[in-house]
Amino acid sequence: MTETEFERLLAALCERLTAEARQTPFTTSKQFENRVREVVQELINDPSQPIDFDPHPQAFPDIAIGAFGIEVKFTTADTWRSVANSVLERNRIDAVKKIYLVFGKMGGTPEVKAGDYEKCVMHVRTSHVPRFEVEVFPQPQESLFEKMKVTYDEFRLSPMEAKMKFIRHYARGRLKEGERLWWLEDNPESDFSLPIQARLYTSLPIPEKNALRAEAILLCPHVVKSGRDRKKYEDVAMFLLTYHGVLVHQARDLFSAGSVANPQNDDQGGIYIERSLKLLQNEMLEAALRMDDALFIEYWGESVTPEDRIARWLDKADALAHDWTPSKSLFLEYQEKRRRLD
Repeated sequence: MTETEFERLLAALCERLTAEARQTPFTTSKQFENRVREVVQELINDPSQPIDFDPHPQAFPDIAIGAFGIEVKFTTADTWRSVANSVLERNRIDAVKKIYLVFGKMGGTPEVKAGDYEKCVMHVRTSHVPRFEVEVFPQPQESLFEKMKVTYDEFRLSPMEAKMKFIRHYARGRLKEGERLWWLEDNPESDFSLPIQARLYTSLPIPEKNALRAEAILLCPHVVKSGRDRKKYEDVAMFLLTYHGVLVHQARDLFSAGSVANPQNDDQGGIYIERSLKLLQNEMLEAALRMDDALFIEYWGESVTPEDRIARWLDKADALAHDWTPSKSLFLEYQEKRRRLD
């Protein structure tokens, strides 16, 4: 199969999946990815090129067809942007020489688009390891690799030390006034050689503070544990630093200080973490719907659909809290709505 023929196949794939999605939107990434496999197999219609329906869970790309590969991305939000694979590409399928991105967007008007993977990579961001960020439509004027002045193949075949040099140069060009690059590690053998544009939490506007607190508590429900647990805020501080480049001097104050738990200073007492989370419920609901699934896989060890994340968080929080039961005081309207639907 030639590159032109494969791109023609992808166009037919996207047309069919878009029609299906507009009739009945796909609800999970696994469902969408499996349907991509099924349709690709039908379109190829060649027994000598079978599609693997049970690949290694970390294989990259998701689907291999001879020298061509398809990396599948899916979102229930109305966006064409998503966090993608690690820059390490440790589980790259060697036989694949050319990769395409197939993106299923179920938010807004459901649609499926495809693009050249190299051209769709538009940014590199950091969580626990540097990860690419992709945008399939509209494709950026310059891909990440064009900005770094290196081809995708040159970059992926480079050792990690060389990759980080490209990433550092790219990050320096994005710094705004007052921002600095932070280097957690400068070791070519480490996964944590991460460039960060550092900001102080205390200098951020209140809406951004609340959005960051909502993301952090969703990923780190163990914050609801007893106040005697000194380590329960470590993951919160590291998430804000490594994923958002935000430095927090006292992570405990994000959820239990009087300024966030009792902003009216009405001296009603109670459990401060409970009171602060009650004030943060709307931001948590919004964060649950927009955050990338890769973060929940990384922090929770499982993939959870956006609509189910609050319910799963409540399960986790109930199991961790000692002096109160989160599900009895938080997200009561959300829980009642789910009960009615069930």
